[in-house]
Formats: sequence, C-alpha cells, structure tokens
Amino acid sequence: MSEAASIQAITMPKWGLAMEEGKVSAWMAEEGAAIDSGEEILEIETTKITNVFESPVAGTLRRRVVAEGETVPVGALLGVAAAVDTPDDAIEAFIADFQASFVVEASDAAEAPEPEMITVARRQLCHLRMGPEQGPAVILVHGFGGDIESWLFNQPVLAESHRVYALELPGHGRAEKNVEGLDVATLAMLLADYMDAAGTGPAHLVGLSLGGGIVMKLALDQPERVTALSLLAPAGLGPELNMDFIEGFIAAERRKEIKGLLGQLFADPELVSRDMVDKVQKFKRLDGVKPSLRDLADSVFPGGHQALVMKDQLASLAMPVQVIWGDADAILPPAQSEGLPDNVQLRILEQIGHMPHMEAAGEVNRLIADFGD
Repeated sequence: MSEAASIQAITMPKWGLAMEEGKVSAWMAEEGAAIDSGEEILEIETTKITNVFESPVAGTLRRRVVAEGETVPVGALLGVAAAVDTPDDAIEAFIADFQASFVVEASDAAEAPEPEMITVARRQLCHLRMGPEQGPAVILVHGFGGDIESWLFNQPVLAESHRVYALELPGHGRAEKNVEGLDVATLAMLLADYMDAAGTGPAHLVGLSLGGGIVMKLALDQPERVTALSLLAPAGLGPELNMDFIEGFIAAERRKEIKGLLGQLFADPELVSRDMVDKVQKFKRLDGVKPSLRDLADSVFPGGHQALVMKDQLASLAMPVQVIWGDADAILPPAQSEGLPDNVQLRILEQIGHMPHMEAAGEVNRLIADFGD
C-alpha cells in the first residue's frame, strides 16, 4: 500500500439537509493521539446546535488542519489520520492535494425533500418522508413542544437504509393547533390513522419523551403495526416529571427565558444555539400555540403528573423494545427506567440529557438503525 493510500481524511460532516458549513468549536484530540473510529474528537457548531463529531476513521491524528474558531464548508478537510510512521512530507503532500482539488458542493436544498401537509382523521398534520421507496419503515415522533426538526441529526442518516417518516403532532410545528380531545391514548390512535394515510405499513416506531409514551401506547393497543419500539427518554414509565419546565415552556416569550429552558434539555446547556432559540420563539408567536400547549399539558400531565404509566404492560410485547436514556436528564427522571420487564433492552448514556438523539446522535442512530431489522 502506498503512503498516500494509508492516509485518511477527516472532513466536515453534513448534519441535516440544510447544513452548508460548520465551525470547529473545540478539538478533543491532540495531534499525535491515537483515535478510534467512533471516538469523539471534535465539537462542531452549526446554526442548529453544537454537537460532538465522532471520528469516521481509526489511526493516529497527524494533523489538525482547521483551527478552533474557524468555519469551513461541508466536506472541507478538518484533520488527517495516518500511521505513526507515515513521513511528514507525505502528510503535507496529502493535505496540499486535498485542498487543491476540494470544491464546495452546490447546495442540494432545492432537491431535498420538503415537509408536506397530510390529512389524517380530518386533522391537518405535517410530515417529512426520506429514504428509498422500499425497505423497512421507521416513524419518528417528537416530544412536547418539538417538531420535525427535532430529528435533523437522525432522519437523513437513518434514511440511507430505511423509509423514514417524521411526524408533527397537533399543536406543534406546521400541524393544526386544535388539540381538543387529545391525550396519549387518542394521540396513539391518531398515529395509527397517520400510518394508514401515509401508507407506511408496519414500522419501527421511535418516540421521544411524550412521543415515547404515544408510540408505547400504540404498540400495546395495536402490536401488529409495530416491528420494533425505540423509546428515547420516554414518558409513560412513571408519574413524575419536571412540570416547572413544562409550565415555563408554555409561558416563555422572551429570548432569555427560552434559552434558559432549552438549556435544561441538554447535559451541556452550551449546545443551545441562537437559531434554536429563534425558531422556538417564532413558533411560540404563532396564533393558537400557547392555548394548544396549555390544553395538551393539562390532558397528558394532569395535576403535574403523567396521566398514563405503562411500564409493567411492556412485558406483553413480542416485538423488540429498547429504552435509551441519558443519565443527566433533567426533564424525566432516568430512574423511571429501573425495573423494566426483562424483554426490554435498556441503554443508559452517560453525561447525556433529555435529547439523546441530538446530544449523542451517532450512538443513538446506531442503536436505532439495526434494531429489530
């Protein structure tokens, strides 16, 4: 093998369809350090969020090409990995050749799939479909106050091998704001109606927080619709929750309030970006949002507690079931994962908060991608 062939490029990833560039916030590996594939080596800031970047290669980090604080386009060379005995001049030649031939990719935003409105049981909902026409189906269901963009680090990756549908629930995102008569059970029925309307067929259901409770309820009521169940920091496993967060989210209007609340979702509050705050503030200003969130919270969290607890019932499920939870979750207690039935696989992620699919996207994507297939 030639020296050049043994040198491996580490490039700026593309997280989400709209990402065109990223800023290196911090290097977590020094030049000369041995790195493994999947090891966290960088923090990268985008307009959406700051996230850790896992090395796609194994070897010795020979060069950190981009300095901390520098912004570069998707695909740009961030660093170089090679064997420790690869000559320096070969490393420098590789970098020079890469930089000379690198061309910024044209934005594919115009070709990217767009969210679409869909009529489900006389309600106007919104969904986004990605992936091949055939293949196993995955449906992503967000939590209280979330939307399709909750899955920007997950849906494009899972769509490489799956048909992936992200759904916006009533009262959220672009969906209608009427939530009258909705609770966890009726939202589960609405999800079943959505699967019929979208033609998904049986699917691997992935639910975050409140979405976890919804997909759990559907799996219990209509198991024939569910090929596998992935529950991320799910509601439905215990009565307690951080109701101060829910009340604060409903009431918050000013940027400072919103930023502080969003910070509670992560083990590292610094992950909250300006764009994330702007987006939530814009959503909160839409007509009908505040009363719809108020009504929904009163229905699914009456008296400040979760209305439906289904932990013991999970034992009746025949499909694969996994629970993924961050041990630093400040919204739903990770202790609610204790005492799960033996048929449920539990994955506790260290130093991760209530948004494991964002804060540990690479690991969560791997846990979901092959589960139940």
